[in-house]
Amino acid sequence: MSQPTHNTALGSNGPAADAVSRRPSWGDTLRVYLEPPTLRMLLLGFSAGLPLLLVLGTLSFWLREAGVDRTTIGYLSWVGLAYGFKWLWAPLVDRLPIPLLTGPLGRRRGWLLLAQAMVIAGLVGMALNDPREALIPLVWCALLVAFGSATQDIALDAYRIESAGTERQAALAAAYQTGYRLALIWAGAGALWIAARAELAPAADGIAYQAGAWQTAYGVMAASMLLGMVTVLLSPEPARVVLPKTRHPAEWLRSVLVEPFADFLRRYRWQAVLMLALIGTYRISDVVMGIMANPFYVDMGYTKDEVAAVTKIYGVVMTLVGAFVGGVLAMRLGVFRVLSLGAVLSAGSNLLFAWLGGQGHDVTALVFVISADNLSSGIASAAFIAYLSSLTNLQYSATQYALFTSMMLLLPKFLAGYSGRFVDAFGYGHFFVCTALLGLPVLLLLWLVARQRRD
Repeated sequence: MSQPTHNTALGSNGPAADAVSRRPSWGDTLRVYLEPPTLRMLLLGFSAGLPLLLVLGTLSFWLREAGVDRTTIGYLSWVGLAYGFKWLWAPLVDRLPIPLLTGPLGRRRGWLLLAQAMVIAGLVGMALNDPREALIPLVWCALLVAFGSATQDIALDAYRIESAGTERQAALAAAYQTGYRLALIWAGAGALWIAARAELAPAADGIAYQAGAWQTAYGVMAASMLLGMVTVLLSPEPARVVLPKTRHPAEWLRSVLVEPFADFLRRYRWQAVLMLALIGTYRISDVVMGIMANPFYVDMGYTKDEVAAVTKIYGVVMTLVGAFVGGVLAMRLGVFRVLSLGAVLSAGSNLLFAWLGGQGHDVTALVFVISADNLSSGIASAAFIAYLSSLTNLQYSATQYALFTSMMLLLPKFLAGYSGRFVDAFGYGHFFVCTALLGLPVLLLLWLVARQRRD
């Protein structure tokens, strides 16, 4: 059976991609990480990762300290749904020019700059508000940040895919993840550190909450987004993809809203079902388990300092190492082989959490488990991003990639909603074992997709 062609401008992802005639030397492989496109992706990855915690985890800490009740904080977490529905406006990012920006900057850089401006405006608005005095204005500003951030993700994914061939996508994905994870540290631990240092002496009435400290932290976060804007202004626009001209509004809507999805189905026919099933389940073990990770740490008696140091800082570093290793291995062995390795490691590392549950309060054991889990996650993520990139058509790269990244979270997030009930009924040990077993269908799908690639 012949393999459908796809993304011809980036090269094939068929058997020839995993068995290239000339393997690059280790020196050539490592030098990829010093090339300008890779370094640009590191900085743009930082810009992409910065807003996420500022409208989720860090914001919830601020709101709770301001006295906002937990029920309201839970409802406000729906701000993050903007990331799950970004595929709805991804076609516009793919095709619609922006007055005054697309001309001088190009299609991709114009959208990137506009999205970053929205994030900065939203963060500044959050910094100018006190949730204790007026919660609604802060929520609207957080929505602007989330919408701008999701739009930046769409444009940046397309920019990355169009900036290099398939053989460079794993390295670009690893650099992107590195910048993204560094931004998570800065927006998480960094924002808390700035807020703590910005506090004045406790008031005479003993009130600990100081709005000005949080406003300072969010002001610094807004200024940090300027790094991404400067990178966009100094970066080249990818080679322009010639899009078919449309004259009638109905024809334009069809090309923008329908054609990106129809194109994927035409190229892969029934194999698209297997690919979409793989995309929708590849990260299922990690996502479902991750919901109960923090409650598990609390129930095991780990302090906030221990969890922050081991999981938020050290764990992120291990994820970066894994992303680097995954990028290197993908260039040496091929994306699909590393994709399979990442699936095995990600599911298997969940079994270590079941083991950790029997160790009691043991920081050394926690470090060991976090090392294995985050290293596995980094390897899997680097390969998965490269795989998704290889499936896109350059004419619809933003829309198709946004669809893929939205699909990969729908089923896992749905199942994760029942994780607390499962733990209450059966305990943490059984829960972690079952999340590992969720990886078995992924291995079956990987085998089926690999078999079709060989036919």
